[in-house]
Amino acid sequence: MVLLHRHKKLDLWLPPGGHVDPGELPDEAAVREVLEEAGMAVELVGERAVDAPGPLQLVRPRGVQLEAISPGHEHIDLVYLAKPVGDYDGSLDGGEGGFDWYSRAHAERLGLSTEMAAWIDLALAEVPH
Repeated sequence: MVLLHRHKKLDLWLPPGGHVDPGELPDEAAVREVLEEAGMAVELVGERAVDAPGPLQLVRPRGVQLEAISPGHEHIDLVYLAKPVGDYDGSLDGGEGGFDWYSRAHAERLGLSTEMAAWIDLALAEVPH
């Protein structure tokens, strides 16, 4: 299952996401955005470059892509995979974004972009259930 919502401005089916706040690390932002938007605590799935006492190793994003927003305005998207923290029962506790869980079969009926369908396939293959 994957966590998606219909983005109001973009009119696209997307997972939780947003900007990195000043003073925040990218992997911290990913966890915060899921909590804010979907009301769910998650841990990122991914590797750190090396196991060493320092410097701090961040979770590597599964993907990095350049997103054209408008002429002269681009975003660098850091795509993380995540799973719920602890014993999770599947409920969503009042985030702000109308999120729900979708199976691959259900997601196919949403009219996803080719890119989003590819990310869903990758997430379903790589994130432990």
